[in-house]
Amino acid sequence: MTRWSRALANAGANAETRTLRLEVIEDPDLAALLGIENPFFIAVDRVRTNASDGHAISIERSRLPLSPELEDVPLRGLREGSLHQTLRGAGLIPDHGEEWVGIEMLNPEDAAILGCPQGTPFLRGCRLTRAADDRPIEYVTSLLNPAHFALHMRF
Repeated sequence: MTRWSRALANAGANAETRTLRLEVIEDPDLAALLGIENPFFIAVDRVRTNASDGHAISIERSRLPLSPELEDVPLRGLREGSLHQTLRGAGLIPDHGEEWVGIEMLNPEDAAILGCPQGTPFLRGCRLTRAADDRPIEYVTSLLNPAHFALHMRF
């Protein structure tokens, strides 16, 4: 079970995941942000809803730098339906990263996907995960229903 799936199961969310997009895209702005030359990424967009009543839990838009280890993912799909398992199976093991969290009001497109009114406040997380050699593995932007997610920090 992956991190989000485990967290949602522990919270009793009864989450159902649907893939919205799995394809290669070009994003030179993201390549510049990550400090890499290749502007091609595998886009993995997924939405999670509550299986019991269909209410919105999250949208996740993952961007994986296109690499030889992952080039067949858009054709064969995610390993066991899991991005985490797909990355590990390709030998891409997360080692460190950083994350930013804020609030975003849902735009019309995201509101329609999530079945929520436009302007509904959701937590917006952006996470960059890197391998031990500092190579970017995944950049993901998530819109998270605050009824299911919270930020807890210890210091």
